[in-house]
Amino acid sequence: MNGEKESPIIDTTHEWVKALYAKGWSDFPEEGVLHYFLVDGVIFAGLLLLAWGIHVVLKLLLESYFGKLLQRTKNTWDDEFLRHRLVSRLTRFFPVLLLWNVGPMALRNESAAQATQVVFSITLIVIALSVLYACLNTVQELYKRKEISKEIPLTGITQTVKIVITIIGGVLMLSSLLGKSPALIFSGFGALTAVTMLVFRDPILGLAAGIQLSSNKLLAVGDWIEVPKYGADGIVLELALTTVRVQNWDKTVTMIPTYALISDSFKNWRGMSESGVRRIKRSLNIDLNTIGFLSEEQIEQLSQKPLLQEYLRSKQAELTTSGGEHPQEERRLTNIGTYRAYIYAYIHAHVTVCETGTQLVRQLQPTDKGMPLEVYFFSKDNRWVQYENLQSDLFDHLISILPEFGLRLYQSPSGSDLVALTQSS
Repeated sequence: MNGEKESPIIDTTHEWVKALYAKGWSDFPEEGVLHYFLVDGVIFAGLLLLAWGIHVVLKLLLESYFGKLLQRTKNTWDDEFLRHRLVSRLTRFFPVLLLWNVGPMALRNESAAQATQVVFSITLIVIALSVLYACLNTVQELYKRKEISKEIPLTGITQTVKIVITIIGGVLMLSSLLGKSPALIFSGFGALTAVTMLVFRDPILGLAAGIQLSSNKLLAVGDWIEVPKYGADGIVLELALTTVRVQNWDKTVTMIPTYALISDSFKNWRGMSESGVRRIKRSLNIDLNTIGFLSEEQIEQLSQKPLLQEYLRSKQAELTTSGGEHPQEERRLTNIGTYRAYIYAYIHAHVTVCETGTQLVRQLQPTDKGMPLEVYFFSKDNRWVQYENLQSDLFDHLISILPEFGLRLYQSPSGSDLVALTQSS
């Protein structure tokens, strides 16, 4: 084979490099360009291999040995470092830092060296951001183990810090690409203030709302809240920068904008949960046609009830005295008044009714639906099932005993009532 005859691949490479040289890449020597590329390429590949070796060694030492050491400890807080891969991300930082410092020195061409340094600079910034994210996530998880985290959540603050460092990292990347000072790029943001406010409107409003909610202790993780506008009725799972995540009682999840809790109203049941009691407030609509005076026979029958004996004795003693401005015969016991006294005595004697809470039985304004008789008191047990059972049992009794007082509830005519009326006629 003729030694002076070169292969087609080498000829093509020479032609490609000469074309680049003709376009202005004068940094490359026209002669021996293949040797030029091979030498620099071998040195650069050696640096890459060295960096990869450092990464492997660090991974074995830090992630394998140090990770197993953390798993063996009795402490649980150090497991967060492994769960968020903080050690693993640190092992990538140092090899790239080496390439960023030494890599450009291996390339004699100034343009290639600058391009390489830009690539490694951006890679270094990305890895640094991932390390900072892991640190913030670790701090947040450790903070969640504290009781104070339920009252003052850290999620919104950590997300704000992530946004800030991401913006700084983006500016540094842009600065590396353009070869401009970061200060010059930051100064250019002044002209984009309106655009920035529009893009980051929700995070800014969410941050302000989160600070108000946390500082005033208006909302905390684990609170039961109601926000009818967004169909939310359940437990707060997370207080983030821009949203509040609520798990409803039907196990669905509702996302509410954080600033909406400040601009609109919402109900927080935390006070009820912490007090240990829960209010019962319900009305019985009494048919107005059944309200009247008690007869002597009815009074005698009702006197057999232990809960009414003291009331009827005191009332009868009061009625035997002078009636003042009213004739004595006009002052008589009413079935609605006696029924109110019975309800009050019944709830006052009930073992699951809070004695220290307000206990009230009152008449409301009569309507076309009858006379509303409102019962107001507090249950000792604020657990949902027990609370509903107490309420149901109590009103089952109050409704069932109404006929003994000559009273009945108001009820609009139903289809069966109309059928019975037509049949009777």
